[in-house]
Amino acid sequence: MNLKNRLSLLNFISEYIKANSEAFRELKQRAFEHNRWFTPEFIDLTLENITNSMLIEYKLEDFAQKHQLTDQPNVIKTVGIVMAGNIPYVGFHDMLCVFLSGHRQRIKLSSKDPYLLKHLIEKASIDFPEVMELIQFDEMLKGCDAYIATGTNNSARYFEFYFEKYPNIIRKNRTSVAVLDGTETDEELNLLADDIQLYFGLGCRNVTQLYVPEAYDFVPLLNALRKYDHYRDHAKYRHNFDYQLTIAIMNNQYYMSNDSIVMVKNESPFSPIGQLHYQFYEHKEELITTLQNESIQCIVGDGFVPFGMAQRPSLEDYADGVNTMTFLQSL
Repeated sequence: MNLKNRLSLLNFISEYIKANSEAFRELKQRAFEHNRWFTPEFIDLTLENITNSMLIEYKLEDFAQKHQLTDQPNVIKTVGIVMAGNIPYVGFHDMLCVFLSGHRQRIKLSSKDPYLLKHLIEKASIDFPEVMELIQFDEMLKGCDAYIATGTNNSARYFEFYFEKYPNIIRKNRTSVAVLDGTETDEELNLLADDIQLYFGLGCRNVTQLYVPEAYDFVPLLNALRKYDHYRDHAKYRHNFDYQLTIAIMNNQYYMSNDSIVMVKNESPFSPIGQLHYQFYEHKEELITTLQNESIQCIVGDGFVPFGMAQRPSLEDYADGVNTMTFLQSL
């Protein structure tokens, strides 16, 4: 496929998503029944961001021009992609980058998300049958020329061992934090609640740790988080919330809570489902220095990722800060 046809196919996918056909709605319901964390609400939210941030025609054309993409690279390689399954369509950006680059790709879908992305490609192949030469789905990724793999710190050790002889991008556990100063408006706190609780907090761009000044008033934020009190009706989330609350009580640990989350003081930036960590800071500049490490995906707050935008990555927001297009063009 030449570059023009690749862009046309992505526009087809965008229009198909927006049309929201009965077949597509049934597919989304099937994905939810397979994985109860993938609620229809969050599947649609991800698709909204994909169509508005990644599949806008002029943005794709600008992206292609910026990276000087051509009809095909000088040497076409096969890139194996091991996708995560923590939130719906989490590997879409990797697929998009490899597809636009003109390289072939073989995708191993997560067992948690085996339907959604595959459905889009299958639908596109009806009008663009040649796409099946560039995008294939496989359980085994032996024989690829390069690899992009996303997983946990534990699985990353295996990826590094298996793929060490090949060009690769190996992604490990990451999470996001927010730096507050106490001057946030009610609207900003309302948006921060989305950064914390969208997708039940399962994404690497979800805020799981707050850094606040001493004597910070948590009540406005707890009130803002009440917009997610309906999570108590989600059995899997409620189980996690009840468990974290019980542990805090049994350990005689100081905590704050509403009906949707338990807040505790903890140094770890990684918090379990149903819990949010916080820490106090004295000097913001010193704090920011400590946050420049491989565990942090993004920082939310004044001067960083705007409130409410953590879960709305753009074409240029590369996971782990590694430019996927630069990697692909170096093959």
